[in-house]
Amino acid sequence: MPLPPDLLSLLVCPACRNALRPVDDEAGLACGSCAVVFPVDQDIPLLLLEEAVPLTDWENGARRITS
Repeated sequence: MPLPPDLLSLLVCPACRNALRPVDDEAGLACGSCAVVFPVDQDIPLLLLEEAVPLTDWENGARRITS
């Protein structure tokens, strides 16, 4: 289920407060300023800095941070 447009318009990056844009059919929300993607899990955006995946890693297929 896609995220409602009114919800997307309210969501911002928790680090810089810039707008987020959907990526990969809304599998994640990207912040262009911080170059990170926040995963969306079961239609719930995970907007925690600990969950953010670097944009380059996301583009290479990583969907979660690995420790």
